[in-house]
Amino acid sequence: MPSEYFAFYGLPESFHPDEAALKRQYYAKSRETHPDFHATTSADNQAEMLRLATLNTDAYRTLADPDKRMAYILRQHGLLEEGKQEQLPPDFLMDMMDLNEQLMDLETAPDTAAVAQVSSEVQAIADTLDAGIEPVLAGYEGLPNDHRAAALQQIRTYYLKKRYLLRIQQQVATFAARS
Repeated sequence: MPSEYFAFYGLPESFHPDEAALKRQYYAKSRETHPDFHATTSADNQAEMLRLATLNTDAYRTLADPDKRMAYILRQHGLLEEGKQEQLPPDFLMDMMDLNEQLMDLETAPDTAAVAQVSSEVQAIADTLDAGIEPVLAGYEGLPNDHRAAALQQIRTYYLKKRYLLRIQQQVATFAARS
């Protein structure tokens, strides 16, 4: 299933798209669809140019941001649903129990050293996740279609874990600001 935003720019679906080509396409589409160039055309044409200009802006904002791009690709393949509570792997949640307990302790007894320790642990987990998924992201575009589903499942799991860790990092930052 091709991604509408990638097709709009004539680019292959990729977690690491050619950023220069993306930017070139964005500016070219911006010039093509800018309302000022269509002010004297029919109302239907003006409405269509406005729709395309909006699509261009949305597409670029999404594809230029690695996190938004990842979520977009996963949604396009039906692997991420807006507003739905996604299930994380049980082994990951078990690993997170210790961090969550440390966070509860920080809530009752703020401690600068403990905040730094939790922050360091979360960063180490995030770095390990990033290193583990990078070859999958880099190689995705070159995969045959029948191998992409497995890669997308790995990427989905990574994405959900990263979102979970981001929430923990936000809590840690809140505790750090207090202590």
